[in-house]
Amino acid sequence: MILERQQIPVLEVDATPLRVPELVEELSRYIQDGSTRTVLGHNLHSVTLTLSDDGFRNLYERSDVVLLDGAPVLWLWGRTGNAEGPVMDYRLGSTDWLPALDQVRGLERIAVVGAGAEANAGAVSRLQAIVPGARVSGFPGAGWDTELEEAAVAWLHREQPQLVLLGLGMPLQEEVLQRRLRSLPPAVYCAVGGAIEQLAGIQKLAPRWLGRLGLEWAWRLLLHPKRVAYRVFGEPWVLLWLLAARRLKRRA
Repeated sequence: MILERQQIPVLEVDATPLRVPELVEELSRYIQDGSTRTVLGHNLHSVTLTLSDDGFRNLYERSDVVLLDGAPVLWLWGRTGNAEGPVMDYRLGSTDWLPALDQVRGLERIAVVGAGAEANAGAVSRLQAIVPGARVSGFPGAGWDTELEEAAVAWLHREQPQLVLLGLGMPLQEEVLQRRLRSLPPAVYCAVGGAIEQLAGIQKLAPRWLGRLGLEWAWRLLLHPKRVAYRVFGEPWVLLWLLAARRLKRRA
């Protein structure tokens, strides 16, 4: 299958609309190929960063897969009429596709990078249950700094994983990929945000019906008001300003 990038109306960014079986097929192909690949996801936060930061935009433009993560991004893409079947099937947050890793052919070595020691160990244990035939190893990321980053790079070279789940939160995980991707061992690098804590059961997932209504932000705001408030109430205005500025610039 040849992956097709599609532009998200209004937001002026590209994504790779896939459902779980199609992503599994791509991951299987990447694992067999053995080269370096990246899998990212687009929500309103990543769109804002893409429109405001050159390094972030370049990373997304070079990525092999950019999934539809946030509900607003999904809905806007749905207006294109390109969905085959229900549009919601194309919404792939990390926890939507990680349970299907047992279907990825040839997957034998998984690395989990990020979160605190307890969450990291919990995610490793959960993934070992999901993919019992694979060796799953973990490297906690709490207190991430230059020294820890160097240690993580050296650890990845020793482990030689095929699939790396990088859960340092956005934009830190993307910044690490920008700095380090060329010096990392060949693998499929997936930016998974808070999925490590969610896999471990430390961070509660919103009920899926809330996600289908586009109200997952309300769940996160309730659980983590200080962390999420700016993204919910402040960042959308920044995004609107960035989009308006781009259009004014084009007209000028």
